[in-house]
Amino acid sequence: MKIIVVTTPNFFTQEDQIITALFEEGLDILHLRKPEASALYSERLLSLIPEKYHKRIVTHDHFYLKEEFGLMGIHLNSRNPNVPDNYSGHISCSCHSTEEVRIKKGSYDYVFMSPVFDSITKENYPSKYTAEELRYAAKEGIIDKNVIALGGITVENILQVKDFGFGGAAILGDLWGKFDSRNDQDYQGVIRHFKKLKEMAD
Repeated sequence: MKIIVVTTPNFFTQEDQIITALFEEGLDILHLRKPEASALYSERLLSLIPEKYHKRIVTHDHFYLKEEFGLMGIHLNSRNPNVPDNYSGHISCSCHSTEEVRIKKGSYDYVFMSPVFDSITKENYPSKYTAEELRYAAKEGIIDKNVIALGGITVENILQVKDFGFGGAAILGDLWGKFDSRNDQDYQGVIRHFKKLKEMAD
């Protein structure tokens, strides 16, 4: 099962070092999601990440970055719902119901389905699905290798995600919560936690 890491909404010191270390430890894909940020800051972050990893990065904003930095592709969501004219390449998108997944997944390289569990980073954003509903969706072929689980995924429940038949898990709060950018000098806790997630997903 793939592991995808979604960035925090804000930039912070050492972010490029942590992302590079995650790629070195076998991170499959990084989703660059900085909803309020100026493109300039995203450009700066990308320029600090070794070029060999750019082809494993998907951007949620400023879609021109895909060509400029040779990124893997773009991700569509409610903020940026449209594919740019003459675009070719990887496209993923966000879905918030099994019905939306069923309708959309054939048109994209993969889709995010959320929130599979109660969100860690968004307050009052509980899971929309019971375990029974997820198992039924897998049985019906709605959940498959092209559907990525997002929302509240942790070391405690990642094996369930695998069991439900998802093709991958997108991690956000559980990983970045292991690093306090204001106080921590050492980010090894993030790397150790990622290795644990990766081991369980494999």
